[in-house]
Amino acid sequence: MLRSYQDEIIDGVRIAIRGNFKKPLVVAPTGSGKTHIASHIIKSCQQSDIRTLFLAPRRELIYQAYDKFQENGIEAGMIMAGEPRQLYAPNQVASFDTLYSRGIRKEVMVMPPANYVIVDEAHLSMAKAKQELLAHYKDSIVIGLTATPAQANGDGLGAYYDKIVNPVNTRDLMDQGYLVRARYYAPTKFDLTGVTQTSADYIVSSLEKAVDKPKLIGDIFENWKRLAFNKRTVIFCTSCKHSRHVRDLFRSKGISAAHVDGNTPTDERKVIFDKVRSGEIQVICNVYVCSLGLDIPPLECAVIARPTKSSVLWLQTVGRILRPSEGKDHAMVIDHTGAVELHGFVDQPYPWSLGSGNIREAKIKQDKENKEPCEIICKECDTVFSGSRECPSCGTEIIPSSKAIPCKKADLEEVKIGKNRYTVEDMSRWFGMLKRYAKQKGFKPGWAYYQFKKKFKRDAHQFSLAPTIEPDIDLLNWIKSRNIAYHYGRR
Repeated sequence: MLRSYQDEIIDGVRIAIRGNFKKPLVVAPTGSGKTHIASHIIKSCQQSDIRTLFLAPRRELIYQAYDKFQENGIEAGMIMAGEPRQLYAPNQVASFDTLYSRGIRKEVMVMPPANYVIVDEAHLSMAKAKQELLAHYKDSIVIGLTATPAQANGDGLGAYYDKIVNPVNTRDLMDQGYLVRARYYAPTKFDLTGVTQTSADYIVSSLEKAVDKPKLIGDIFENWKRLAFNKRTVIFCTSCKHSRHVRDLFRSKGISAAHVDGNTPTDERKVIFDKVRSGEIQVICNVYVCSLGLDIPPLECAVIARPTKSSVLWLQTVGRILRPSEGKDHAMVIDHTGAVELHGFVDQPYPWSLGSGNIREAKIKQDKENKEPCEIICKECDTVFSGSRECPSCGTEIIPSSKAIPCKKADLEEVKIGKNRYTVEDMSRWFGMLKRYAKQKGFKPGWAYYQFKKKFKRDAHQFSLAPTIEPDIDLLNWIKSRNIAYHYGRR
């Protein structure tokens, strides 16, 4: 069963391929079900006798994909060190490293044929070895999957992919209830004076000296104890030594905590993840491992103890805690690095593109053009928020009534779309009608937000309190036109 946006993504891929784009790039948030989307694409290929290859960079992702394909009735083999191969299967799930080593570098196995190649975590596919592997499939359709379509330095992925398919963003999925909203806290901020850096990010050895200090580690624990004492938590650390020091302090305070990094044996890592999932381990400290492919919905809190200039890394880390779970109505981000101030909230839309140019700088420009509210830190409770005079957590008035709420530009008064001009009142009325229509049809509340964005190319949060009113003929005709276009696209 596909969600409506997943159906739309698959349609977008089909339309791109029909339009002679051979390398479409699916961009959808962490937790949107990209592996599920891939399984439906592969199943339709299987019905047409088309061979496929699914590539992933980590063992956990390969196991997840293989299990999902089996669950959906897909005949698949697995190519990964330590696992038996079934090369006769028409669909293969493969480790990038294993396939490159055996098929390209050592040439000890025949490369599996594939008409369609699906690349998971496509933002990591620009490395030389991975490009060499993908070059073997130069005549195949290559479909990339990622939540963050940019390289480490912020440039787009246009060197390999040729069309972005991006019908849904994080805010859309929060509005529709498929992800939980995040609350942000910035209690302390590391002093990064003198830390060396490249154009892409900070240098780890220099960062470690700045943040791996007893007092700073103590601040991490004390603020976590104050804000998230009973929550299952993932802590993103700077280095292995830093991560172990944080783990050791939590353990010394009676908190069940564990550490994982890239060198942690696969079996041991699985045991730790399972214990976090069950609640036997409350806090997991890590270096890079949990920022990619971790799927543990009960995680409620992310502690950011690894400063980064990379918007990609920021979005990937916070995305780990946004999946819904029983009893979880929001996620919590405790930021010790200034990442919220630097990158913004994760539900703010990003101007993804295939071109060059730093994505963070492009977002700053977009925020100014769209008059996004500035982030404000409450001095009483450390909550980070925007667009309000009062702190939403403790009620403290931060911005006096005599002053304007700070924005990255003046408030929007009207939006121009095509030849028509829509005032704030027009958009408020439309959103009210969409809410009434959704209720009449039994749709989820997020449907109205999603349709509003389709119509006006902007989010509806400003109009969330608009009164519901009976849909008029213009709205009904617009919905009818969208339904016709949707079914025509399906055909």
